[in-house]
Amino acid sequence: MSRSWSTPADVVAKVRRRWDDGTLLRSYAQALEFDVIDVPLRGPKASEIGDDLSAVRAWIDQLDVGRRNDRRYTLTWQTIGGRHIGRNQIPVRAIVATYPQAWALLGVADKVACFDRILTTVGGHPAVRDWTVAHPHRALDLSGEMARIVAAYEWLNGHRGSNRYLREISAPGVDTKFAEHHRSVLAAILGVSGAAAGFLADLGLRAKPELVRIRPAPGLGLPPQVTEVALRSAELAQLPITPRVAVVIENEITYLSVDVPDDGVVIWGKGFEVDRVGRLPWLANADVVYWGDIDTHGFAILDRLRAWLPQTRSILMDLQTLLAHRDRWVTDDRPATSSLRRLTTTERELYADLVGDVLGPKVRLEQERIDWAWVNDRMQP
Repeated sequence: MSRSWSTPADVVAKVRRRWDDGTLLRSYAQALEFDVIDVPLRGPKASEIGDDLSAVRAWIDQLDVGRRNDRRYTLTWQTIGGRHIGRNQIPVRAIVATYPQAWALLGVADKVACFDRILTTVGGHPAVRDWTVAHPHRALDLSGEMARIVAAYEWLNGHRGSNRYLREISAPGVDTKFAEHHRSVLAAILGVSGAAAGFLADLGLRAKPELVRIRPAPGLGLPPQVTEVALRSAELAQLPITPRVAVVIENEITYLSVDVPDDGVVIWGKGFEVDRVGRLPWLANADVVYWGDIDTHGFAILDRLRAWLPQTRSILMDLQTLLAHRDRWVTDDRPATSSLRRLTTTERELYADLVGDVLGPKVRLEQERIDWAWVNDRMQP
């Protein structure tokens, strides 16, 4: 048989595309009329029939048997031939016209039955049903969890704006771990952000407190035995202190290592969590110094802090420091490329060199790799 002639597998492949992209299950769930699938068949030309009539008959038999008495598809026939070889009926199209035919052809009757059970489970909740219809294969993957997803949805939807912790969720078979594991699905159903923080914020649930750590100078009015404070950012903002200078450090161990300036504070910025620092009202009139990694993200964090505290100046984030530690460079695996509008001219030039790989591919000098003697010589906040 010619390999170019269509087989039942070709019919299956055509229909499976509509199964794989969810089209069949979506239309089935919405009780839409079946969109007939018409598969043209490649078969022998009239001139080929006489060359190997037995092969032609075997090809016809294969397609005829494959239809399983029209349970899987029906065939459309056409007469070809003529006076030299006689007139012959050959199949030219395979037609799948009903959902049962499609299920039988693909061998998915069990999955469809499972999908029916899922639709029954979610039927009383339009938002969950809409998501199920839009994502039928994902719903099938979660078939054993759908009852609990419905329960989680009910609780979360009913507690919007409650300012409760997710730990307080009380729904049949649902706990915090379940809700977090299925957050992306629940977020899509609830119409909220799928990010951890955004999920809680959009639902009006309480997030874990944001702590900011500071090392204050003795003269700021705190008890003399207190060398470090970690408070919720909102509570820290209410401290009655007026530091002369604040040194914001990206890396934790470096934050712990630098000297606290007289009448000042050292603050752990924690990378892109620096917004918490920027919101502290008692920094508005302080001399703010930022020290971060010399890489694209370090400058992005600096730019972000200046959005809150425009007086911020950088330290140890210069070309001289970078070149002096060439043997300690590492690779910036995911460099930033954003346009940073709050950098000084020299900062912007170095940032452009890093983005453009002028000094080498994806250059990065982490803060903790800078020689400590070099730091002490230049750390004059």
